[in-house]
Amino acid sequence: MTTVGSVAAVLLLAAGCGSGDNAARNANSVQPAGAGKPLGGAYGSAYGAGGYGADPAAAGSGSGSDVGSGSGKGGSAGQLAVRDIASVGSVVTDSAGMALYRFDKDTPKPPKSNCEGDCATTWPAVPADDASAAAGIDAALLGSVDRADGSKQLTLAGWPVYRYAKDTKAGEAKGEGVGGTWHALAPDGKKAIDKKQNTGGSAGMGGMEMKSGAELSVADNEKLGKILVNGQWHTLYRFDKDSAWPMKFGCLGACLDTWKPAAAVDKSKAEGISGKLVGSVKRPDGSEQLTIDCWPVYTFTGDTEPGQANGHNKQGLWFAVTAEGKKVPPTA
Repeated sequence: MTTVGSVAAVLLLAAGCGSGDNAARNANSVQPAGAGKPLGGAYGSAYGAGGYGADPAAAGSGSGSDVGSGSGKGGSAGQLAVRDIASVGSVVTDSAGMALYRFDKDTPKPPKSNCEGDCATTWPAVPADDASAAAGIDAALLGSVDRADGSKQLTLAGWPVYRYAKDTKAGEAKGEGVGGTWHALAPDGKKAIDKKQNTGGSAGMGGMEMKSGAELSVADNEKLGKILVNGQWHTLYRFDKDSAWPMKFGCLGACLDTWKPAAAVDKSKAEGISGKLVGSVKRPDGSEQLTIDCWPVYTFTGDTEPGQANGHNKQGLWFAVTAEGKKVPPTA
């Protein structure tokens, strides 16, 4: 059994992180030690839950053992519908109300799934059989793609469609943003979260002045001052149980239901922060997570609108990040 003391995945460091040479930190992508080995989630309830989206029944290493508890485990989608999920937007669901997803590493033209093996256990492919469109979804956008096992997977606007094993009841979208590559589907096949931000305007910005077109930028928060936000204008956080030297992860398992690793960004699309502070790290699942001054950064599922910073000082362990890569003081 994985012990609490060994949960944090200690990583091999590339040149730059923690060396004291800030000039080298523009190349701080590192590889996790023991990549591919399952990691426990002992930090989940103690440090990541906070009452926002964490589901103890879904805790674990993400091996997919709970597939089917509410997702239908590859069952027919039936008649698709559109459901509003507050933190994500208008999401396509199956007939049972379970959120449906797309994978950034797939392709729509031509349709191709790149989720096989363990990936397909955690993200079950939705069969194309018997799927139909309800009001709000153009039936012409539905199609299918042949998987490696010979089955036909449903596609929407060319994108292969999946469920998420940790969604255990209708109306959940715990898979949104996982690994920075999984996103709930909008009715037109695009990412629901992107459409929500594009139509949301500046409402609920909490005093923040946002920049458009940037994948990483600095925003003025009326309570916290200048803090870093991602391309969807959500506050970025760092975790005191992570470490930059040696680099390690403290947020694993159920913690990731609440705190989503921020996707790596193109430095040329970062505004207001030195490129020397912007890097990435490979997580145990193979996804690339954004790092700021060698610290992995996350978004918080408790921030349901752009501009919110409800995760700041959560449990005395999670903090918004300044433009200089430092954590915002707890008293801010």
